[in-house]
Amino acid sequence: MENNNHNASNRCREQREALRALDFALVETALYLDAYPDHPEALSYYHALVAEKEKLLGVYEKNCGPMTIYSNRSRTSWDWVKGPWPWEHDAN
Repeated sequence: MENNNHNASNRCREQREALRALDFALVETALYLDAYPDHPEALSYYHALVAEKEKLLGVYEKNCGPMTIYSNRSRTSWDWVKGPWPWEHDAN
């Protein structure tokens, strides 16, 4: 059982790292678009990154729990306070 928890923890950590990388790419792309707003390839890349982030975020929240307080989907429980919060995994 402990191995499953360890695997799940590693998977959540890997997904958080992937989300951080996507956030970095999104910010950099947005900064580029601020300077070159008429660049169609950059705009297309931005939207592809947004779609990829939304997909990965959905997977992360299904398997690991809410990433933010706005991600609590349950109508019957406040899942945000269950388990370690997203930033607590890195400390363990």
